[in-house]
Amino acid sequence: MAGPAFRAAAVRVRVPATSANLGPGFDALGLSLGLYDDVVVRVADSGLHIDIAGEGSETLPRDESHLLVRSLRTAFDLLGGQPRGLEIVCANRIPHGRGLGSSSAAICAGIVAARAVTIGAEAKLDDTALLELATEIEGHPDNVAACLLGGFTLSWMEGGAARAIRMEPADSIVPVVFVPAKPVLTETARGLLPRTVPHVDAAANAGRAALLVEALTRRPELLLPATEDRLHQEYRAPAMPESAALVERLRGDGIPAVISGAGPTVMALADAGTADKVEALAGADWAANRLSLDVQGASVLPLAT
Repeated sequence: MAGPAFRAAAVRVRVPATSANLGPGFDALGLSLGLYDDVVVRVADSGLHIDIAGEGSETLPRDESHLLVRSLRTAFDLLGGQPRGLEIVCANRIPHGRGLGSSSAAICAGIVAARAVTIGAEAKLDDTALLELATEIEGHPDNVAACLLGGFTLSWMEGGAARAIRMEPADSIVPVVFVPAKPVLTETARGLLPRTVPHVDAAANAGRAALLVEALTRRPELLLPATEDRLHQEYRAPAMPESAALVERLRGDGIPAVISGAGPTVMALADAGTADKVEALAGADWAANRLSLDVQGASVLPLAT
């Protein structure tokens, strides 16, 4: 049986940073942020060539072990076969190891690019299958759902398959992220979580996560109580004490603040009137960035833009 046919022209994919958990929505809620990695992929006659600029340019591998390449290969296998060669150019802006979804961005960029460069691929790899494949590679759906769909997402597993719904975040919300210099491995942060938690804490988080859906979409004035967490942030604090202290300080000032993903980045959910003030609160040890909300998710863009 003949393998797939590939486009001769390069394709460009843009993928957003994401923040998962958002306080009480552990492994379920995600928010897509206006900070992007761009990837250009072209099918070549032979070999594998990777150029990387920006984040990770000095540390990321330029061979088959690169997460983006592994994701491309996995998607190509699903689509019926591998191209003869690949040329890949990465412009990375999402910090690595900081809880802003850099690995999910690489995974989503790879599978979306594979679909875009393969003729007729949408019939085999629709949007539902993209989410399932990205979750299979990543291991959980919260970041990849937000990366693929954009906006504010709720994801879950059903019968072994990933599912997600997208909601429109209130456009008055202005995320401000505080990125520290040193990363924390997701595996380290996850390893600090206990096997069981008190029933009262689980019940409290269920209520706050439900409230967070309302607060993020329609009533941002409820974001401070809606982002209270008892399931993961306190347990992870020993791995990121500065981040935990910053969250506590911001929340003490009435600012909705959470650990972004597995940390150590801290994210505050401000508005246009308070974002500048919030951005100035962290101090010199943090790179503070005022971001927009991303509502597009992973996108295939013209090469010229």
